[in-house]
Amino acid sequence: MSQKWVSLFLFFFITVFSIQITAQDLFPDDSPIPGWFRQIAPTDINKLGKQYRITDHGVSRDSNLLQTQNIQEVIDKAAANGGGVIVVPGGTFLSGSLFFKPKTHLYLEEGATLKGSDDISNFALVETRIEGQTLKYFAALVNADAVDGFTISGEGTLNGNGLRYWKSFWLRRAFNPKCTNMNEMRPRLLYVSNSKDVQVSGIRLINSPFWTSHYYKCENLKLLDLYIYAPHAPVKAPSSDAIDLDACKNVLIKNCYMSVNDDAVALKGGKGPFADKDPNNGGNYNVIIEDCTYGFCHSALTCGSESVHNRNIILRRIKIEHAQRLLWLKMRPDTPQHYEYITVEDISGFASNMLFIQPWTQFFDLKGEQEIRTTNAHHITMKNINLDCNDVFNVKQSDQYTLSDFTFTNLTIRNAKNPQIKKEYVKNFTINNVEVNNKKL
Repeated sequence: MSQKWVSLFLFFFITVFSIQITAQDLFPDDSPIPGWFRQIAPTDINKLGKQYRITDHGVSRDSNLLQTQNIQEVIDKAAANGGGVIVVPGGTFLSGSLFFKPKTHLYLEEGATLKGSDDISNFALVETRIEGQTLKYFAALVNADAVDGFTISGEGTLNGNGLRYWKSFWLRRAFNPKCTNMNEMRPRLLYVSNSKDVQVSGIRLINSPFWTSHYYKCENLKLLDLYIYAPHAPVKAPSSDAIDLDACKNVLIKNCYMSVNDDAVALKGGKGPFADKDPNNGGNYNVIIEDCTYGFCHSALTCGSESVHNRNIILRRIKIEHAQRLLWLKMRPDTPQHYEYITVEDISGFASNMLFIQPWTQFFDLKGEQEIRTTNAHHITMKNINLDCNDVFNVKQSDQYTLSDFTFTNLTIRNAKNPQIKKEYVKNFTINNVEVNNKKL
């Protein structure tokens, strides 16, 4: 091949490659995606200070012995000495709520399990964030507040030991159908708040009594290579959301498996008629969820139910095995909400509903206000989707919200029982190359 043709080939290759990279490097509002989102590096605990192996510091290898105090003493010792890594070796260690301090980290070795107590009295009552409110509630098994640079890594397991809590919840719900999620006292598995540059990677998070992992006011958060599971049978794990993002900015969720009896990734931020005025609340901005696999879940991606503002959200390159919904926008009439610039692309598998938008009135409370609040959802894009589903467009019209600037492109939907897409429900609705049940729309 002549030098001229080699040069032309290289020019063509570089041009195409550059175009592809540029296309991938934009958020839905066309702002550039920072290079931070492409910097994927495993946690190197050898760079994080002294390692504190808990069994070398008074913690017994006894899976039936509650060791909250002994484990907390190891964390406190590391913090007092300038930080370090709390190493949980192979074996099962039973604990109540633990609190990590600045410059401390958690490492779970292969075969290690940090297991939560199934007695709620072993979890501290603290000022915390739950269901869009800041109030006194039970701490999680693992808690970390104001811990910039915090990491959890390894190949071990955080086990919430949730069966007893789940059974108690469903018994209470049978006795009192109006009981809320918080009426049955349950801890979360992992809670990280008010922190920057956090990375949780490699571990298993299973059987949470309540939300599995909850991140509040975190910035530059990476969740990588996680296995997150809570059962939907034979005993359902109620409200066991895999990942709750609560007023967070710059989040990457990558190469994770999620199968839970509630929403997989839920974007939260506050609720109530003045939620947008409360400084404890906030929006979620610049969130990328990619290269993940979903088992059973209520929804792969949900805005709500406690949500104020979500912008620049990407769900891409996803395999869905059994989701009840692919994208769910929960519209609260008691909360002002704004959902914008959300892209769902390169999806395959099965979801009962591709797009689900309806009023959400669970535990509705206008707090004495007379007028409902409205939600605005716009610039919602769904493209390159190859899906089996029952309902393509499960959307209800309502004066409570406005929908505009939706785009459906390159969709192949099979076996839909309800194939209709109601274009008239959305102002400025673009549909291009969409095939449902082998029929072009």
